[in-house]
Amino acid sequence: MTRAAVYLPDRRSRSEGRSGPGRLEEIEFDVLEVGSAQVVLPEATVRDERGGALFTGDGLGRGLVFDPSAGGGPMADAAADRAARAFGVVNAAFHTQRALRYVSGLLGHPLPRLLVRIGMHEQTRRWGGGHYRLPGQGAGADPDATSPAGEVHLGGGAGFVATSDTDRHFRAPAHNPAIVCHEVGHHVCRHTADFRLNRLRPPGQQTNKKRAVDEGTSDVITAILLDTADIYGWHRHRIPEHDRRRRKLDPRWTMAHFQGGRHGDPHADGTVWASACWSARQRVTATGADPTRFDTLLLLGLELFGRDNPAGLTGDALRERRHFSRLLAAMVEADPAMAPHVLAAMAEHGIHLGVSNNDLSRAARMGGSRLAADA
Repeated sequence: MTRAAVYLPDRRSRSEGRSGPGRLEEIEFDVLEVGSAQVVLPEATVRDERGGALFTGDGLGRGLVFDPSAGGGPMADAAADRAARAFGVVNAAFHTQRALRYVSGLLGHPLPRLLVRIGMHEQTRRWGGGHYRLPGQGAGADPDATSPAGEVHLGGGAGFVATSDTDRHFRAPAHNPAIVCHEVGHHVCRHTADFRLNRLRPPGQQTNKKRAVDEGTSDVITAILLDTADIYGWHRHRIPEHDRRRRKLDPRWTMAHFQGGRHGDPHADGTVWASACWSARQRVTATGADPTRFDTLLLLGLELFGRDNPAGLTGDALRERRHFSRLLAAMVEADPAMAPHVLAAMAEHGIHLGVSNNDLSRAARMGGSRLAADA
C-alpha cells in the first residue's frame, strides 16, 4: 500500500457551505508502479499527458503526498503547478480505484481496465472538463482515444472557483472527485448496460454519443460515491439549485422537465433519471435496508439490461435502450423484494414501467392523466 494525499468527500463541510473539492487527507491505496508522470493501479493507469516528470525515481513505497497548491494553473509558480499536477494524478487515481472497487465488489467481478489521461484536448484552449472516450467514428469521435476498453480524458483546468470563505482554486478536473467519479460511471455503463451497443461494433469503431440514461446513471453513481445529492455543488455553486445545470439530484425533477429529441441536453435530461434513482435509494433506506441494497440492485440491473442480445445495430434496438422504463424493469427484476419501494419512488418522478421517455414526458406535462399504451 502507498501513502498519498487526496481529497475525500466531506459531508459536514458541505452542510456548512462548500469550502473546496473535498477534505484533504492522507490515505493508503493500492499502487503497482509509479512512473515519471503516471500511476499504475491494478484496475487502471492514470497519466498526465502534458510532458515533464512529476514523480522522481520509481516512487513506489516512498509515498505520494503532494500539496494541491489550490489547483496550480497559470497563476501559480512552476513548483506549485508541478505539485498540483502531481496531486491531480494521485487524486484521480485514488478516486478511480475507489469507484471501480466499489462497483466491482457489488457486481462480484472486475470491469475492464481503464486508462485515465489528464491534460487532454487543450491544443487551442484550456479545458476544465472531462469526457469518457472510446475509439470510433461519427458524432463525438475522438482521434486521441486508443483503448478499446475506454478512456477518461480530463482537461488540465480552466478558470477559478472562489467561495466566500475560501481562497481562489484553479478548476483542475483531476482535483475534483465529482468529475472523476462521473467519468468512471460512464465506464461502468459501457461495460454493463452498454446503452449504445458498442459490443456489437468493431473495437475501433465504437460511438461516444451518450444518452440521458447514461448521463443520469453516471451522476447517481457519483452521488453514491460522494454521499451527496449536490454532486457538483462546489464548482457550480454559483448556479442556483433550481437550475438543472446545477445537476443537483433534487426530487423536484420529474419527466415534466424532460426535453428529449435532438436539441435536448442529455446531461439535463439525465438529471431526471438520476434524481428518481436518488429518491428510490432514500426510499429503500427508509425500509431499514442498508443503502448498498439499492446500489446493488442498480448495478445488477445495469448488467441485466446489458445481457439483452438484439439481432443487430438497428434503429429500433438503439431507441429502446434509451428508455428509463427499460432500465427500471431490469432493476426491479434484480431485487423483486424492493420493487414496490423503487417503483413508488420512480412514479413520483413520472417514471413508470413499459412507457417510452417521450410518452412519460407528455403524460407528466398533462399532470399524469394518461400514459401511452406502449413504449
